[in-house]
Amino acid sequence: MINTLLSAEYAPFAFAFVIMLGVGLIEAIGLGAGQFDVDSGPDGDSGSALEWLGIGSGLPILIWLTSLLACFTLVGVAVQQTITFLFGGPLHWVPAAGIALGIGGLLNGFVAGGLARLMPSYESTVISVDDLIMRRGTILEGSARRGHPARAKVIDQHKQAHYVMVEPHHDTDILSQGETGLLVRKDGGTFYVTPDSDTTTLRPV
Repeated sequence: MINTLLSAEYAPFAFAFVIMLGVGLIEAIGLGAGQFDVDSGPDGDSGSALEWLGIGSGLPILIWLTSLLACFTLVGVAVQQTITFLFGGPLHWVPAAGIALGIGGLLNGFVAGGLARLMPSYESTVISVDDLIMRRGTILEGSARRGHPARAKVIDQHKQAHYVMVEPHHDTDILSQGETGLLVRKDGGTFYVTPDSDTTTLRPV
């Protein structure tokens, strides 16, 4: 059986199995915490090809990849064994891999969906910088005035720190080191903040 799995006709599936073991090991030791999210499109089309593959199911990317490799390997071996039983020999590895990829990809859509339902407590800590709007930042150094941004620290909902450049939302405001303000909008790479304290009186430079 081992010699059969190491033959050229089974090579793609043996290779996928080895990669699956490596990816699974990485996930098991906690290095694969990232989540793979893909929007279904502007019209919210839930029947897209990506969703059929299980992409966007909310699984961490390495779990999704492990599932896909497992489905590809199992379907590939099953196809070769079935063809051997019916015709006395396996397919060439190219058409066998194509069949396995097609069927395995669709099968993975169901497997990934099932795994996602078994992991309701998983929550991604990856956010967009735009999600920092309406959160408070603290000026770390210098003074933020209109046209002269300063570096600020913002803590997101996952207690992770982000470092951004901020300017006052109002022309007359100045935020000095240690002061806090609410991020109300973003323009390019700069956030605009309204101070938590009254800074409408210009201070000496």
